[in-house]
Amino acid sequence: HIVDDPKDLKPRPPVVTIMGHVDHGKTTLIDTIRSSSIVSGEAGSITQAIGAYQKEFHGKKITFIDTPGHEAFTAMRSRGTKVTDIVILVVAADDGVMPQTIEAIDHARAAEVPIIVAINKMDKPGVDPEKVKNELLAQNVIAEEYGGDVIFQPISAKKGTGIDELLDAILVTAEMLELEANPKRYAYGTVLEARLERGEGPKAMLLIQNGTLTNRDFVVAGAAYGKVRRMTNEHNKALKSAGPATPVAIIGLDEVPEAGDNFIAFETEKEAKELAIKRKQIRIEESRGSSEGMKLSDLHKQIAEGETVVVNVIIKADNSGSAEAVRGSLEKINVEGVRLNIIRASAGQITESDVLLASASNAVIFGFNIRPNNQVRDLAERLKIEIHLHRVIYALLEQTEQALKGLLKPEFEEKVTGQAEVRAIWHASKVGTIAGCYTLSGVIRRNQTVRLLRDGVIIYEGEVATLKRVKDDIKETRAGYECGMTLLNYNDIKEGDIIEGYAMVEVKDA
Repeated sequence: HIVDDPKDLKPRPPVVTIMGHVDHGKTTLIDTIRSSSIVSGEAGSITQAIGAYQKEFHGKKITFIDTPGHEAFTAMRSRGTKVTDIVILVVAADDGVMPQTIEAIDHARAAEVPIIVAINKMDKPGVDPEKVKNELLAQNVIAEEYGGDVIFQPISAKKGTGIDELLDAILVTAEMLELEANPKRYAYGTVLEARLERGEGPKAMLLIQNGTLTNRDFVVAGAAYGKVRRMTNEHNKALKSAGPATPVAIIGLDEVPEAGDNFIAFETEKEAKELAIKRKQIRIEESRGSSEGMKLSDLHKQIAEGETVVVNVIIKADNSGSAEAVRGSLEKINVEGVRLNIIRASAGQITESDVLLASASNAVIFGFNIRPNNQVRDLAERLKIEIHLHRVIYALLEQTEQALKGLLKPEFEEKVTGQAEVRAIWHASKVGTIAGCYTLSGVIRRNQTVRLLRDGVIIYEGEVATLKRVKDDIKETRAGYECGMTLLNYNDIKEGDIIEGYAMVEVKDA
């Protein structure tokens, strides 16, 4: 950690995170601010990866981070507030305060950042912004006119009304915060997003929080490192350098870092490589520690002893933010008698290596927004590895919960299928005792499990060995019919005994 000389500090743009409940219009707002369409490309029109963009307003830059709205992306959203200066809390005027609204307030408070409330969907008839102010009052988010310090700005992200006033409020708040950074130092910051790009390799979206990053620097991001081969802004325009509070995408790392990793730039490859090696060693040690007790032999023992069934899971997604979100969602699923153990959650295609790992660890694979190639599918089929593919996280969670319920050790109850009374006895040298029976009720089948009852006491449990009517072999005997029956390895049958057929039937949840 280098302490910056105060005379090197210069004003920097504010970093603003847009937060709020799902479908309250966060992406539409950022879309309106950027004057470009990104909503249509999202699965289900719900943002599923962090995007960062810059907007110039009255000659000053503002950096926006658009965080996903669904509750599954809590980890991504909270990570967003760790790098932000101001939170725009979007609340739909028609819906009011919802669970994620409260969650967003909690994240903003934890990060100790000021909130500006954007009351959205004001274009809808009959909406009342005072309703939102009163509901937020209960959450201790108090509007200026109520004696608090929170700016409330009515807007319509769809129509574009109130947007300039909102941007003005951001600049006023930023001025009060006196945000500064040192553009002379080597850059450091946070990985907002990372993915494997076809033809380009690992691609990371970084938010530079201090310093200046150039296309000559060596970067360590998490445990990944490499020379910046190409650096672009959100419009995919190549950059030679980028200063504090600027979001950039870089190519040149040796692997895909994780969303939320910090990054730091170096002048030489030697320095970068040394730090990357140290970080890799730390991660290997951490993974060894976390994988203890997850041996297959232990799993077999648990099942044999009737303990919790452990389901190993590998998650692959189109980007590391989604992988992290899927991991967090799956970890929240609570099904009695089943425990999920996520052994890998990363960005990139499902590979043969993933399938082999799944085979070695008896795991299932979840793919989010990706598709395996034919070679991977063939290998998975040969090794009998299940791959579940989804594009929208709701469907993935629903299917997973149902699958886990199916993996529970089923409860069984005994169901009597039929009863026959022994009315005559014959002895044959080849087959032993033959019971001449009259079927009282239900059905008894050949090779079925049966018990022999004498005065209500179980004398024998086993199988029907042979079943005949006169001299013909039959598959079953039904109520009202006579038959000849022998029991497997048992001859002590007497007249008046009852032969009862039964089956163990799985109990379905109500």
